Amino acid sequence: MKDLESLVNQFRTPAFPGSFFFSFEGIEGSGKSTQIKLIKEHLENEGFNVIVLREPGGTPFGEKLRKAILESESDLHPLAETHLFCAARAQLLQEVILKELSEPNTIVICDRFIDSTIAYQGHARGLGIENILIQHATFPLNLVPHRTFYLRIDLETSLERQRKRNMPKDYFESRDDEFHQKLISGYDQSAELFKERVELINGSANEETVFGELKTKIDSIVRGNQEYAS
Repeated sequence: MKDLESLVNQFRTPAFPGSFFFSFEGIEGSGKSTQIKLIKEHLENEGFNVIVLREPGGTPFGEKLRKAILESESDLHPLAETHLFCAARAQLLQEVILKELSEPNTIVICDRFIDSTIAYQGHARGLGIENILIQHATFPLNLVPHRTFYLRIDLETSLERQRKRNMPKDYFESRDDEFHQKLISGYDQSAELFKERVELINGSANEETVFGELKTKIDSIVRGNQEYAS
């Protein structure tokens, strides 16, 4: 754990006073998309310029990689997956996130970020969390959100919500239950490693309850009641 702790210490948050970078994480069915939409509307009503991005994606380059990964008909090596995600993330940081955050009164919200790579490739795909952190040692990949909201649900809830949606499954969604159980464990480990950054939210609660908790936490942050080290 000492080695992991030293790797965790290499990360920092973007330093742009008055602007904030948030990410939302969770397995399929956790409600990320719904809550991001609600939070965006709330923050815009509060006068913030809100930019919503997704990973991989958010740039022309990233969207091409997203399509290549999620529509892949062959099983990619987890190292190949990780390099592709890191490439898309580095471009997203450089081309969009840092530029947007440099503008005052801006909030960038990203649907997935480094914690997804830790959970998916590091743990569920067996590459090792240490290897994921090592690959993020170089700027701008060593930048992380000011706060990450992990909407945690159990596997049964995830499967039930996916059944109700009845949507086609992509490269990752089509994997077996064991893989998705490992994802939960991976996310839990990331939340433990990054205790100061990751907020654990009960994603099994109803939509209004989850939104209320997120709204309270985010309002506290953007109103200056919490400070972040840069």
